[in-house]
Order: sequence, then C-alpha cells, then structure tokens
Amino acid sequence: MSTTTTRGVAQPAPAKVSKTRPRRGLRANSTFNFWLFTGPFLIGLVIFVFVPIGWSIWLSFFEARFTVTPSEFVGFENYKQVLTDTDFRGSLVTFTVFAAFIVPATWAMSLGLALLVNRLRFMRAFFRSVFFLPTAVSYVAASLIWKMSIFNGVRFGMANTVLNWFGIENVAWLANPDPPWYWLVIVTVRLWLQSGFFMILFLAALQNIPRELYEAASIDGAKPGWQTFRHITLPQLRATSTAVILLLLIAAYQAFDEFFNLLSKATWGQPPLVELYKMALGENQNYGAGSAGAVVLTVLICIVTLLQGKIMGFGRGEEAK
Repeated sequence: MSTTTTRGVAQPAPAKVSKTRPRRGLRANSTFNFWLFTGPFLIGLVIFVFVPIGWSIWLSFFEARFTVTPSEFVGFENYKQVLTDTDFRGSLVTFTVFAAFIVPATWAMSLGLALLVNRLRFMRAFFRSVFFLPTAVSYVAASLIWKMSIFNGVRFGMANTVLNWFGIENVAWLANPDPPWYWLVIVTVRLWLQSGFFMILFLAALQNIPRELYEAASIDGAKPGWQTFRHITLPQLRATSTAVILLLLIAAYQAFDEFFNLLSKATWGQPPLVELYKMALGENQNYGAGSAGAVVLTVLICIVTLLQGKIMGFGRGEEAK
C-alpha cells in the first residue's frame, strides 16, 4: 500500500475512485422490449378498433347501400333518418326499461354474493370460483339454454314444470309482449352471466377495507349487521360501486346476443344494437344509416357515462368528497 507523509506522519494514499461506465445499449434494450411487448397490442387496437370507428364515422355521411366504399355524400341525412325512425326510438325505450331492471338487480346480487363469500371461513376459493364460472359461458349458449330448456313455453320446460306443481297453467314466456314475461327471461339470463364478474370486483374492495374501522365502530357501540354495513362498508365501496354501475350501463347499451337469440322473430322488445343490425345488415343493407346509428349510440353512451360519473363523483379525490 502506498503512503504519503504529512508533517512527518505517514498516511495512506487516497484510493482512486473508479468511475463506473453505464452499460451501453441498456436504454435501447428497454425501448426495444417495450415495443416488443406492446407493439402487437397497439397494432391490433389500431386495426380492429380505431380504423373501424373512423370508417364508421366516414360512412355515416354517405349513401352506402350494399357497399362500404360509397361516393355520394349526403351530409346528415343518415342521422336524420335514424333519429326519426320509430323502431330506433322505441329501442331506446326498451334499453331504458332493460337498464332499470338489470343495473340495480346485478349491483345488488353481486354485492350480496361478495358479502357472503367474504364472510366464509372455509371453502372461500371454491364458492368464489363457482359464482365466477358463469362469466365464461357464451351469451349465445346461455340464451339458447334459457329459451329451449328453462323458459320454452311448453309444459316440459323447467319453469312451467315448477308452476304446474302449484296448479298454475303453462306460461308462454317469449310468445307475445302482453303480458311481458320475456323481461323475466332476458333479465335472469343476463343476471346469471355477469353477476360473478362484478362479485369479484366487490370482493376485492371488501378485502381492502381496514379492519380497524370495524373494531373502532364496535368499541363505539355500533351493532354488527345493517348498522356497520350502512355506515362503514357501503361508504368504503363507493368508488367500486360507481365503477360497477358505469360498466353495467355500458353493457346494457351493448346488449345484443340475448335479445337476438331469445326474440329473434319478434318485432317488439328490441334494444338499439338489434335495430342497428337490422338496419345495416337487413334486406336494404344501409351501411350509412347503420353507421350513423352507431355514432348516435356512442355519443349517448359517452353522455350517460359522464353524467353518471359527475353525479356519483367518479374520479374525485378524497378531499372533494
């Protein structure tokens, strides 16, 4: 070891500080890995989402019958045709009724299932999987099961078999709109299909609530059950409830499979997407009017989403609540 002399006292020489050079290509490798993993998804998003949206908006301003490459510009005539169409306006009423049934029912059932599963001390994973499994079932398959096996309108159907036990005559569930028993069929199949997914969201939110809140409430004399649920659990689930209601409203606007398969030959009780399907892919194949209707429906979804988020305070900070 080399030494230096200071006032006659030998001291070790200061060690040389070695400068570490940054690894060349590290930043370039990170950029390459980023585009390697996100590039395919971005390409798919552009090809299958952004391009069709832009093409639909462009078609909505042209006379496009039996072709997707029109040349005759008609301005807002397609929008005028859609907004004055009685079937399309009636489908908006159908959506309103459907949303009034399915949104609160799914919210309540999903929250109830989450509360029950969260209280379990054993086999929690089993019941969570059981309630979540219906989300993997196709809407078409579930609709056909409901139509042909459960609510098929003959005495061999499961629903009518149960009614016959109590001396009630067979019910034609999907035959006519008066009485509107078809709502029971449509709402129950959608409720069975999507409650498990939103149960998982509520279950995750319930497990994130600090236990100290319940302990403090118990010390203050709050009774377990409805009192703690109303003043602790429900306020803590506000953000999750807002997101769930938002997703349910958007899903209600996009309802198609169950209506199309359950009421395929009916001229009543059809939602907006079914009417747009008939308009664009029916006998006339008016792609321009169908595209205009899709744009109108998209704008309605955006407006409802913004209003619902504004009313329920979605995205506001804790200090703004």
